[in-house]
Amino acid sequence: MSKVTVVGAGNVGATCANVLVTKQVADEVVLLDIKEGVSEGKAMDIMQTANILGLNTTLTGVTNDYAKTADSDVVVITSGIPRKPGMTREELIGVNAGIVKSVTDNVLKYSPNAVIICVSNPMDTMTYLIHKTSGLPKNRIIGMGGALDSARFKYFLSLALGANPNEIEGIVIGGHGDTTMIPLTRYAAYRGIPASTLLPADQLEKVAADTMVGGATLTKLLGTSAWYAPGAAAAQVAEAVLHNENRMISCSALLEGEYGESDLCIGVPCILGRNGIEKIVEFDLNEAEKELFRKSAEAVHKTNAALAGAL
Repeated sequence: MSKVTVVGAGNVGATCANVLVTKQVADEVVLLDIKEGVSEGKAMDIMQTANILGLNTTLTGVTNDYAKTADSDVVVITSGIPRKPGMTREELIGVNAGIVKSVTDNVLKYSPNAVIICVSNPMDTMTYLIHKTSGLPKNRIIGMGGALDSARFKYFLSLALGANPNEIEGIVIGGHGDTTMIPLTRYAAYRGIPASTLLPADQLEKVAADTMVGGATLTKLLGTSAWYAPGAAAAQVAEAVLHNENRMISCSALLEGEYGESDLCIGVPCILGRNGIEKIVEFDLNEAEKELFRKSAEAVHKTNAALAGAL
């Protein structure tokens, strides 16, 4: 029997739970929130699709009862306040640090062997916080951001190429921020054909630029953070772990010398399997890409410095 807990029944958490149930990723999913009745109501709504869609996964909603999350294989943490228009992910740090630390402590009381997937923003810094305060081995703490950023990159590439998004290859590394993420255009491809041979340089640069502000664009349009793709990206990471897929997904991982960085969680290509991060893959970056990564790492280090009071 496999079990996933999603903490936070807001738009992202509820969408993640819905994808997990609809794709029947686990036998059991628990959706937990601090607001009375919200997770129970959303779980009931989702479960009422079971007979329509022929689903067998069970979803339970609970209010702040961590005992119900016991023995989870994977825990997805989406808790925290979302971005409002004009806000950066970094501006959320004070409030969300306290929330994420408390949630992590509570879930580990009942699921000490779980793999933790962090979605809360600022995501790289919140992932780093979990590393510093939980005592878990580094392979069992995964930041979701790169999975979402890469999905957005492939979406914009598919539009530019007029191609099926499932036939596009693309990966984003670096920080999960509007100015820190690095869409690796040099590695982007359509059915193995480099995108750089199919699109003019200025169009490929626009794809990268649109990817970097993908979240901010949606926040401006919606009046709050996006949720369908973030929720699905978190579910994708959970599925890769739970099903031992050994799939390469860009995730925020603790670096200890990889890419020339240490004591930092930042987006890099990872092989995900049953133990969480099975391996960090080091791409052969050119000098320009190395410099972008160095600047991105510097920015994330700076954001981490604001964590001092929470550590």
